[in-house]
Amino acid sequence: MNAPRVPACGLAIHPRFAGVVMPSQKLVLLSYALFLALIVPSAPAQQGDQIRLNQIQVIGTHNSYHAGFPPGAEALWQARNPEVYQGLDYRHSPLEQQLDSGVRQIELDIFADSQGGRYAHPLGPKMVAAANLPPDPDFDPDGVMNKPGFKVMHVQDIDYISTCQPFTACLKEVRNWSHTHPGHIPVFILVETKQGTGPRGQIQLTEPEYFTSSTFDALDAEIRSVFPPNELITPDDVRGRYDTLEQAVLAGNWPTLASARGKVVFLMDQRPVGPVYLAGHPSLRGRVLFTNAEPGEPDAAFIERNDGPGTDITALVRKGYLIRTRTDADTKEARINLTSRRDSMIASGAQILSTDYPASEPARWPGHFTVALPENAIARCNPVNSPTACSSESLK
Repeated sequence: MNAPRVPACGLAIHPRFAGVVMPSQKLVLLSYALFLALIVPSAPAQQGDQIRLNQIQVIGTHNSYHAGFPPGAEALWQARNPEVYQGLDYRHSPLEQQLDSGVRQIELDIFADSQGGRYAHPLGPKMVAAANLPPDPDFDPDGVMNKPGFKVMHVQDIDYISTCQPFTACLKEVRNWSHTHPGHIPVFILVETKQGTGPRGQIQLTEPEYFTSSTFDALDAEIRSVFPPNELITPDDVRGRYDTLEQAVLAGNWPTLASARGKVVFLMDQRPVGPVYLAGHPSLRGRVLFTNAEPGEPDAAFIERNDGPGTDITALVRKGYLIRTRTDADTKEARINLTSRRDSMIASGAQILSTDYPASEPARWPGHFTVALPENAIARCNPVNSPTACSSESLK
């Protein structure tokens, strides 16, 4: 006869009754199960499995590529139009440094340049020379501006110096950083398409290309050339089984934070281009970027409310939309350390708080205006819509 089998609980079971649970055994096993529950509590669900992408809050930067003016151009514009210059008098560190410091949203302004060379010879250096100012270093020593592809800058001919060029190079910086920081909080990449700008005062600026459906196809293709599908969160990922993107958002179908970690989300900055981007792609099917939409529209998921008010933002956040707002603009708040707008926007629950002055880049004027989450956190539980189980300590 075989020896009795001894289970993990220490109960000897005769082979004749193997697989049969006797009444007395049920009591013992039940008692043992209760004992295990007391000394080895079941592991709680990971917090990232309970929190959705729209239930956090992060700090972003406005015009994240902006390198400011070189000395000659700075002197030119200070003398020629000091009021305009004041609004442009800010600059940012390279993208990877911003991400290292805790920024989780960047903004890139792009100009279409399908043939290459459209923006290779800006008026700025000629104007500096005409004003008998010392020439600035060549802004494009490698000839990047002569090649086809989207270019990154603020204002053609005037404010065109970027920390990264072209668009794909900026994206590669983000991807390189992402790969060296696996599991990071998702990075939001705001894209503003610049087009159709006419004369600026007495200066005839280079006329940009207009964005057509084909231009937007090329934009999606450039993004996908850098980021594979498993590193992107797209409208298709959010829509799921719902007919429209807005239906999915109102139903809370944003991905969980756990599934979104290590990925990037592309958002479109301005509204007028939305219909062109949507053409042939109802509710953004097959597209990469989330449009800047309005409630009630089929593609409504991401909404900009750059100027508030905070009460409107809070109402939109409660419904499930992803909101970007600005805590400051044109250096106005920074120059006098005015914090009321900043504090109101942080309290509003807007998930993306965009500034020219993140904690690592405070304003240089008295008061040193800056924008940061409590305790300089990289992300925190959204003060409006996060679940009670959310703990900001785990959002890194």
